[in-house]
Amino acid sequence: MIQPLILASGSDIRATLLRRAGVDFAVHVARIDEDAIRRSLQAEAASPRDIADALAEMKAQRVAAKHPDALVIGCDQILAHGRDILGKPETPEDALEQLKLLRGQTHQLLSAAVIYGDGKPLWRHVGTVRLHMRDASDAYLADYVARNWDSIRHAVGAYKLEEEGVRLFTRIEGDYFNVLGLPLLELLSYLTLRGTLRE
Repeated sequence: MIQPLILASGSDIRATLLRRAGVDFAVHVARIDEDAIRRSLQAEAASPRDIADALAEMKAQRVAAKHPDALVIGCDQILAHGRDILGKPETPEDALEQLKLLRGQTHQLLSAAVIYGDGKPLWRHVGTVRLHMRDASDAYLADYVARNWDSIRHAVGAYKLEEEGVRLFTRIEGDYFNVLGLPLLELLSYLTLRGTLRE
């Protein structure tokens, strides 16, 4: 019997990517204090990659504890700018400050996914993308935030590449699915090899 699949994320875009790929799954959002865990890991000098991986695993583990017969996908995305890690903006002013910090610079998005089942992590992957942001003017960035706040408030770095945010960039190196927060190709490959997805 094929184990049921659960996405331990409230992200609409992750759910949409899986649905469009023909994956049958349920959604159960993991309730963890991401900010506190991230700060604790940063205090221990954990790398952005390790932080993304640890948060993805914690989310998967939390939901798997309530659904032990399922395969649970935990996900997390980290924006790394030098030694700094940026989270989701709390206010429009915060969003504008993040964009001013990133403009004219290169930063990384790390998208982690962990599959938990049978009481342990079974698979993990962290995809990395390098993004080069153009040196946009203060006026453009302020207008961008004003126009897009309702959407970008849920995005690390205060932009969404699948929307107007694409205009902020000059070059992107890496898999587009990782920009959206899910290493989709690697995840689908694992689920296919495991037999969870039928060929």
